[in-house]
Amino acid sequence: MITGKNYIGNSLSANGNTTYKTFNPKTNTENEHIYTEATSEEILMAVDLASEAFNTYRTISGVKKATFLNTIADEILALDDTLIQTYMSESGLPEGRAKGERGRTIGQLRTFAKLLEEGSWVEARIDPAQPNREPNPRVDLRKMLVPIGPIVVFGASNFPLAFSTAGGDTASALASGCPVIVKSHPMHAGTGELVASAIAKAAQKTGMPNGVFSNLNSSGIEVGQELVSHQKIKGVGFTGSIRGGRALLDLAAKRKEPIPVFAEMGSINPVVLLPKALETKGKSWAKTYASSITLGTGQFCTNPGLILGIKSDALTKFIETVSAEIIQIKPQCMLHPNIHKAYTTNKSIVRSQKNVKTVANIESAVADNYAQQAVASVDGKTFLQNSSLHEEVFGPFSLVVQCENSDELEEIIANLEGQLTGTIISEENEVATYQHIVNALSQRVGRILFNGVPTGVEVAPAMLHGGPYPASTDSRFTAVGRDAIKRWVRPFSYQDWPNELLPDELKNENPLQIIRLVNNQETKEAL
Repeated sequence: MITGKNYIGNSLSANGNTTYKTFNPKTNTENEHIYTEATSEEILMAVDLASEAFNTYRTISGVKKATFLNTIADEILALDDTLIQTYMSESGLPEGRAKGERGRTIGQLRTFAKLLEEGSWVEARIDPAQPNREPNPRVDLRKMLVPIGPIVVFGASNFPLAFSTAGGDTASALASGCPVIVKSHPMHAGTGELVASAIAKAAQKTGMPNGVFSNLNSSGIEVGQELVSHQKIKGVGFTGSIRGGRALLDLAAKRKEPIPVFAEMGSINPVVLLPKALETKGKSWAKTYASSITLGTGQFCTNPGLILGIKSDALTKFIETVSAEIIQIKPQCMLHPNIHKAYTTNKSIVRSQKNVKTVANIESAVADNYAQQAVASVDGKTFLQNSSLHEEVFGPFSLVVQCENSDELEEIIANLEGQLTGTIISEENEVATYQHIVNALSQRVGRILFNGVPTGVEVAPAMLHGGPYPASTDSRFTAVGRDAIKRWVRPFSYQDWPNELLPDELKNENPLQIIRLVNNQETKEAL
């Protein structure tokens, strides 16, 4: 049941005077429920509860935390069609997408639960004392990863489930032993509250401390600013625009005690079309990329917004084909009128630039908040000289850059900002003669693809969802996959500590039977 209130630990609260509603972009009307924005007092209550909860939650066993995460997954599934219909009414996305994203959310929670049950993720390292070592004895040293404290997670506009209330940031932070306060996204506050209710139920059912999770409503930026500024908050997770992520990064850096901000931000995900691949399979790749550009109305962080190739008849035919294919695809609804407006504006800005040619654009009228997909083309020299062409157009749009030669192609790649992904389209062993292009691209991206499309992010241990700034604020970490947990921990060492007072992960007898590095050898054996 949606109440419109804030979840502050186990309690519901709505003391503020600022209210708002969510919006159904398909019907172009407001949804019925009214949400009350959190006050400064309610923010303080949530932070204090989280700080108190951390003292207990950080010591709870991995097995018990795993039960908590699995119970969250069960409670989300129990929301059944109520969650799906709310999701659809707040996003304009279809039922299949809603169920698919719910499945991904459940999968992430269960993945971290399995990680906790096994336990070796803490990277226990033990170097036993060597009192007889010459010329100096060696002390006993033991190290492991420990949680950093309460985390603020900002819900993402384009993923109401998988990157929001119980999404990857929240799941990984809770798995690490950190309480979480979610700053709910105003575009899908109802979806957020339903999921928050599931987390609250799971916390109570599994005996987690009050305050391990809170969900605060907010229609503006003030709630988020107060949360990030609070001295008891120790980390931030964000998925969104470069402007928003950068603002949070700067705010966190100005604190008396700066804290890490793990923001996944803008990306145009360059795709490099090598000449032979264009000659042999250009038509096929054009059809594939017309579908990728418009997938989810182009509202994915891995949308292929930039296509690079060397001038040739094959590239010209590719442009003609992708243009013909993309206008045949039925326009789709965007997430919100504001997102639709930004897409229309940013697309127009690119199309109006000198030497930019629009090669495909749906001109016919569409329903309110439906995107008119487009493709534009520009020469390499102009692209290099005009940095505004490097910026993301969030929606079903892509810019094809026609380079004079491979040297100009390499120069363009080297001058791009950091990206989440880069893709090489190659025929047979063609890529072997373009190693300089591969090397240049690998320096600008977090994940490089071969003969595929960047849309689609597998939740797997080897996945890297991040990249050089501004794709993310710290390219050493991923927002997807098991290693996402490493954002919320720090290494901690014990020196000459009594065995009985050590955490179980570091005790001589290895009661948890985890894999540990002892004297530089991985083992489960006791000391």
